[in-house]
Amino acid sequence: MLAIFLKTLPFFALIGLGYWAGRARFFSQEATAYLTKFVFYFALSAMLFRFSANLGLAEVWNGRLVAAYLWGTLFVYGIATIVGYLRHQSTEVTAIEAQCAVIGNTGFLGVPMLTLLLGEAAIGPVVLALAVDLIVFSSLIVVLITAAREGEIRIGIFKAVAIGLLKNPMIVAITLGFVWSALHIPIPAPMNEFLSILGGAATPCALFAIGASLASKSAERLSVAGWLSFCKLVLHPAFVAFGAIFLFSVDTFSATVIISAAALPVAGNIFMLAQHYGVAPQRVSAAILVSTAVSIVTVSLIIGWLTAA
Repeated sequence: MLAIFLKTLPFFALIGLGYWAGRARFFSQEATAYLTKFVFYFALSAMLFRFSANLGLAEVWNGRLVAAYLWGTLFVYGIATIVGYLRHQSTEVTAIEAQCAVIGNTGFLGVPMLTLLLGEAAIGPVVLALAVDLIVFSSLIVVLITAAREGEIRIGIFKAVAIGLLKNPMIVAITLGFVWSALHIPIPAPMNEFLSILGGAATPCALFAIGASLASKSAERLSVAGWLSFCKLVLHPAFVAFGAIFLFSVDTFSATVIISAAALPVAGNIFMLAQHYGVAPQRVSAAILVSTAVSIVTVSLIIGWLTAA
């Protein structure tokens, strides 16, 4: 586990460097926003397209893995939802809290870190977990918040959700990559080199951007942030592990990858959602900050335990 901790340390050190740059105002919030856009629209998309185009959907698809990840995620989502209602929170706030409890930083942190730690074979399971997060849960929160505010579920909500998914560069990159692979079109050497160079920028830039964005986060409502961090860092990987190992018999390597993905800290894009809808942004901010800090230890412990088992 010490060896795994030392391997994960450089990733969190890059986050720490970004955090320092943000706190020292060497990197402004505007600069962080533009760096995040670069990663989101260009570097990470290039990485995902290249991986998908070289793998193909048939090689990646694993129904048992999807079922295990979805089962574990829905279970923890349900726990966070019940606790939210028991605390007399509104539907909007409860939905945001449940999102924090199960959606990790798979795109910016999971894809680069787990691919380097566990090998390129990890990209398939990571992409499937990312797809479940984006398609199922990013859609679910929009439906819940919009329906709660309008008092009903309209067809227009699903149209807005569909348009949002089609505009997500990660989904577009993965889909185009699988289509390219299905058509058996070889990637020309210059194009492959271009994608490799651009995709290579995803890891350091994404980690630096995570840290710089954390510099603007506050640590208010620590009791709630602690509960949501516990859900994300402990309950989520635990229930995904139960589903993968005992319910759906996922192969050992794929189970290791999705459990590790489930152990990642709260995703930064939830804060953008909370700000957009005006629903508990400070609460989400604190959950991201606390879970990221604690995950320096917990992610290493979980990956170390899984790879040693």
